[in-house]
Formats: sequence, structure tokens, C-alpha cells
Amino acid sequence: MLLLMEVLDDGAGLMLRYRDGDAAAFAALYAHYKGPLYRYLLRHVRNAVAAADLFQEVWSHLIATRARYEPRAKFATFLFHIAHNCAMDFFRRDLSLRRALPAHDSDAPLSELEVPEHQRPDRVAEFAEQQSAFLAAVAALPQEQREAFLLREETGLSVEEIARVTDVPTETAKSRLRYAVRKLKSSLQPARQAETLPLRTYA
Repeated sequence: MLLLMEVLDDGAGLMLRYRDGDAAAFAALYAHYKGPLYRYLLRHVRNAVAAADLFQEVWSHLIATRARYEPRAKFATFLFHIAHNCAMDFFRRDLSLRRALPAHDSDAPLSELEVPEHQRPDRVAEFAEQQSAFLAAVAALPQEQREAFLLREETGLSVEEIARVTDVPTETAKSRLRYAVRKLKSSLQPARQAETLPLRTYA
């Protein structure tokens, strides 16, 4: 019973209600997780059309399997495990497309940023340039490191939860995060972005 209470976060509670027929609970889940889920998929597969398709695929899978849902982990872990599997299927289906993708879709992620109107145009341009450099550096990471980093940054999952999502040992997930952060700092340092875009350290 104690274990159930530990994993029964707000998302898991809503999913249980949806499993039992509460459509409003699904609407609440969708509203809360649609942003992080889409950003994770977009920045992981680096293709807006594919990300949109995968976004629909994840929710469709959740809907189709809702009757079998049991809260064995936080809902975010459950949802992003589905997303991870869908992304891996995408990469396996079309390896040639992955090689042909551009470094990153700069327009899509940057359009999500809401810059206060009172900021000066030069500050807006500087901020956009910093974000563009950061997103390009993330896109350049090896696939496994990029996914671990995005799961941490977009969802706030712990290292242990990232390991569960990606089906690897905890030490492997921690190592991927550590290497990702090291490479990002190295990539951003010449442009002095490492000082303005905080990156956690994973020992």
C-alpha cells in the first residue's frame, strides 16, 4: 500500500480516473503533458512532421491501452516510456531519414519562447541567438545522450526514472547525462553560452 501511495502522483491519479471512464481526467492529463511531450519528441527526432505524428501515436497508444493501466511508477515515467518506444520505432523504421535531418528545426522550438514585449529588440535577438545555439548543441548530441538530457530537462525525471523509461541501468543513465552536459558545456563555451544557460552536473 505504501508503494502505491509513493507512485500515485497527480498524473497517476488522473490516469486511474480516465481508465475508469472519466473523460475529463484525460483532458487534464493532455493539457498538462502535451507541451513537455511534444518538445521532447521534436528535439529528439529533430523533424516537426515526425514529431507531430509520434505525438499522436503516443496518445493513441495510451488511449488504446488505458484499460490495462496500473500505477507502478509516476505517470510521467509511464508516458515517456511510451514516447521513448515510439521514438525508437521511428529511428528503426527510417534510419536514412535520421541521417538526412538538418541539425535542428530552429523555427519550431524558438516559436515556443515567449519573450516579454518590454525587452529591447537587441536583447530579444541576443536571447534568440543563445537559445538557437543551445538547441543546436542539444541536437548534435548522440541519440542516447540527447534523449537522457531531454527527459531530464523537459520532464524533470530523476536519473532512476530516466533509466526506467529507457530500459537501461541507473549508472548508464547517469553516465549519459554526465557526458551530455559535458559536451554541451564544451560546445557552448566558445560563445560564452554556458554562463547564461544553466546546466546541471551529474556526478
